[in-house]
Amino acid sequence: MSIGIKNRKGLDLHLQGAVENTAAVVAKPAEVIAIIPDDFVGIVPKVDVHEGDTVLAGTPLFHSKADEALKVVSPAKGVVKAVVRGERRKVLRIEVATEGTESVAFPTDGVLTDAAKARELLLASGLWAMTLQRPYAIVTEPGARLRDVFVTCFDAAPLAVSLTTLTDDQQRWLAAGVKLFGLLTSGKVYLITSPAQHFPATEGAETVVISGPYPSSNAGTAISAISPVNKGETVMTLNLDTLLRAGELALTGKLSGQTLVALTGSEVKHPKMISTTIGAPIAAILDGEVESDGHHHRIISGNVFTGVKVDVDGFLRYPYSQVTVIPEGDDVAEFMGWASFNPSKMSQSTTFPGHFRRHHLFNPDARLLGGRRAMIMSGQYDKVTPIDILPEYLIKAILGRDIDRMEQLGIYEVAPEDFAAAEYVDTSKLELQKIVREGLDYLRKELE
Repeated sequence: MSIGIKNRKGLDLHLQGAVENTAAVVAKPAEVIAIIPDDFVGIVPKVDVHEGDTVLAGTPLFHSKADEALKVVSPAKGVVKAVVRGERRKVLRIEVATEGTESVAFPTDGVLTDAAKARELLLASGLWAMTLQRPYAIVTEPGARLRDVFVTCFDAAPLAVSLTTLTDDQQRWLAAGVKLFGLLTSGKVYLITSPAQHFPATEGAETVVISGPYPSSNAGTAISAISPVNKGETVMTLNLDTLLRAGELALTGKLSGQTLVALTGSEVKHPKMISTTIGAPIAAILDGEVESDGHHHRIISGNVFTGVKVDVDGFLRYPYSQVTVIPEGDDVAEFMGWASFNPSKMSQSTTFPGHFRRHHLFNPDARLLGGRRAMIMSGQYDKVTPIDILPEYLIKAILGRDIDRMEQLGIYEVAPEDFAAAEYVDTSKLELQKIVREGLDYLRKELE
């Protein structure tokens, strides 16, 4: 069975630097990889390894202090190079010097028929830590009773690349992954796809085809349209990469730490697909790929809406599937600044001519282009937010730490990524994703 949803609210950015030939893949092995605990929201890490320890793909690097069963593992075989800590001994990252892809042999007997074994396998392999739950948009709690499971199979974010077809192996992994996660829920497994994807019908899953602008690919868009999350309910969300890894693990007993990364952005010479390892160094990915035009560069692990700013000596961040390089903009001297009427300036406001160049590919930089100011109730957020909430009023309730009002306005069904487009168009230049993240953390702490 298939459900069709037309998303009419949202925003697509037409940017330079897209990957034209997604079938051509360049291999860039990673000599050192790093796993960063901050990528796993909701986990307070307790380190399981020491410098000099030998690990395999699947060996635990750290686990959650709240639940020892919740682990994050090494994506490759190697030797622990460093456990890097910051202020108050906070774990910033764990670095592993890689020596191959040999994996821990996970027991898989009965994992596709027994819910307890399926849950145990996902927890032990670290794949559970790559799922998120709603409410709170945190790593799914190990003991959560799941109403439904939502799998996002495409990414509509700027310059992102999605699989349109599956190989025979991937089809088997997809079927096994659906069966594995289907054991965890009393409800359904939903596969959220785009009209461009041609996936085979999968037993045990319901396909949701969503068309329209970003954030059509967000789990929140599908959840809102199909069955919103109410207080006391929990749903799990994950991406297609995690589902395929889980299916492969269930069939082979081996964990794969390899990933395909879309190297995109206007400052990349030839945008391309790169095969590397989870947590690979940014320097290795960008080696020989960035324009030498004298501009300062903004390197983003992810897309321009939701990605994380990283330095050239940083590492690939979760979900490990895209790196974007655009101009920083701090070395630009532009006449009239943000008020310039240059038709090459991208804008959602009809005040600027760039708004009407709908088929032009823009090359924006990372400047804020305007000052922060008091929140303006203009209805801007609602135009790009397909979830059935009142986004401006929810943001005000979060800022006021009004728990009752936050609950009434639907905070249990949102995640920071659902406000990415609203943050872009916001005249007040508020950091909406940060505000929502802080609001969810506050709510969780108060209700525990």
